[in-house]
Amino acid sequence: MGQALPKPALRPYLPADTAVLAEIFVAAIEQLTGDDYSEAQQQAWASAVDDEDKFGARLAGQLTLIATQQNAPVGFASLKGADHIDLLYVHPGAVGQGVAKLLIDALEKLAGARGAIKLTVDVSDNAAEFFAKRGYVATQRNTVTLNGEWLANTTMQKTLAAGAAPGASS
Repeated sequence: MGQALPKPALRPYLPADTAVLAEIFVAAIEQLTGDDYSEAQQQAWASAVDDEDKFGARLAGQLTLIATQQNAPVGFASLKGADHIDLLYVHPGAVGQGVAKLLIDALEKLAGARGAIKLTVDVSDNAAEFFAKRGYVATQRNTVTLNGEWLANTTMQKTLAAGAAPGASS
């Protein structure tokens, strides 16, 4: 019988995390999105971390949480403003271990504590099912251009529980 993996833990983003989060970002795109996006689209998308300083500034400018296992980052998510999930990436080796759920649960609670009534997120095609299972509803289909490549995504929205406070179940 295999050894149970430790449950992921959460901590805030630190500037020293930028390089490892960029690696998680690229690995997730390269290894998890091939059924929905071409190699050229994946490369254009992953190029968002080519300028590590700019990527770090993006992470620092938002409420960014890091999921860790045995103190090593395995995923991250960020809340832009009070009500928009900007980033959610999990290392392919940690998929299916509750990392994304932990991150989104935390962002939903923090958004609720900040007074958000609803959360929006622009999700890649491979993430749409995850968000739908969590109560997010598609509101529009989008096409974005990154480095000359067209990528489709979907804006999804979830109404948060009224008066949700940290620790309250939703």
